Amino acid sequence: MGASNYEKFKTDGSLAGNVLEWVDARFPLTASWKAHLSEYYAPKNFNFWYFFGSLALLVLVLQIVTGIFLTMHYKPDASLNASGVPVAFAAVEYIMRDVPWGWLIRYMHSTGASAFFIVVYLHMYRGLIYGSYRKPRELIWVFGVLIFLALMAEAFMGYLLPWGQMSYWGAQVIVNLFGAIPLIGEPLSIWIRGDFVVGDATLNRFFSFHVIAVPFVLVGLVAAHILALHEVGSNNPDGVEIKKKKDEKGIPLDGIPFHPYYTVKDIVGVVVFLAVFSIILFFMPEGGGYFLEYNNFIPADPLVTPPHIAPVWYFTPYYSLLRAITYPLFGIDAKFWGVVAMGAGVVIFAFLPWLDRSPSKSIRYRGPIFKGFLAVWLVCFFILGYLGVLAPTPGRTLVSQICTFIYFAFFLLMPIYTKLDKCQPEPDRVTFK
Repeated sequence: MGASNYEKFKTDGSLAGNVLEWVDARFPLTASWKAHLSEYYAPKNFNFWYFFGSLALLVLVLQIVTGIFLTMHYKPDASLNASGVPVAFAAVEYIMRDVPWGWLIRYMHSTGASAFFIVVYLHMYRGLIYGSYRKPRELIWVFGVLIFLALMAEAFMGYLLPWGQMSYWGAQVIVNLFGAIPLIGEPLSIWIRGDFVVGDATLNRFFSFHVIAVPFVLVGLVAAHILALHEVGSNNPDGVEIKKKKDEKGIPLDGIPFHPYYTVKDIVGVVVFLAVFSIILFFMPEGGGYFLEYNNFIPADPLVTPPHIAPVWYFTPYYSLLRAITYPLFGIDAKFWGVVAMGAGVVIFAFLPWLDRSPSKSIRYRGPIFKGFLAVWLVCFFILGYLGVLAPTPGRTLVSQICTFIYFAFFLLMPIYTKLDKCQPEPDRVTFK
């Protein structure tokens, strides 16, 4: 519904129009509709890379809704039932086997976690290639990095809840890493676990954080991310600021209303996404052991360690960063520096707005140096992700160390090579390619 039709609807004398007018006098419904949809002007040259922001919002809603239904039947209890199976593990099996459509809800949630990270990674990559972190969008990008951190925390805590072998031992390994922090490491590990070992207290607090605390933070950050975006306006594949050129009515010359043009366009992306998601959901929900690992179909047993412990695929690049550090520095154990490398590998994204000194935002107009660095970094990211799934060997460790060096060099050398890069001048108006 366009802005003019919306106003006519309010004053047409109908019951619905009168109700809308009554609500508007007490709540900024129409103003919000205009500010964020019908009168929010987005660049008219968006391409398919711009589907992933709305898809991320869709998957967030999907995860919250399916999570609510799973919570109705799940019990965060690590004690053994009469059959000698942990209650939490049995609760997941009950959902899968006895709850009507429970298998579908569980698979939607577990497959949705991987879909969430796929969409978010592609959304971040789009920001990287088109310079969406550059002025005046620094705060949008920082909110995005915080969303990514909250998402990782949410996924890690949710991964423990099925209380399978990989859930238990994965949590054991990751929580024990905090023990490498000098002075406060051991007390911090005990505080996170709630006990001296991963057990019932750990399961209960992770459940609480997974279903209440972190989702609240995540939704708040997403709201801040969108509000900040709509305050400064969306970036575009040309990196042109459309607000700089407006007509006599103050409307950007290169802008079109987000609704109905991009809401309709996003529906196309949603339909394609749901089609692919449904194929995976019904035919390969385990994702070949990457979405749901086969060891996690075995009840958690503190006395039996799996031969190889690895995190889910979306954590493996950062897990490889952790394992790449094998030598102590300044008399401090290598495990600590591995934790630092893993954390720095995520947090360093937040500093991109101040590391990039290129005169051009978009990769369309950047020179060959940036494109080369980005291509090599991307290859290293995939290699680190692949190595994180495999058991370490001397050869693999060496490759991961080389890739770790390149990973951080991409960011730390950015102020130098982006200045040296020969860029093409950006256009005054948006173009269509």
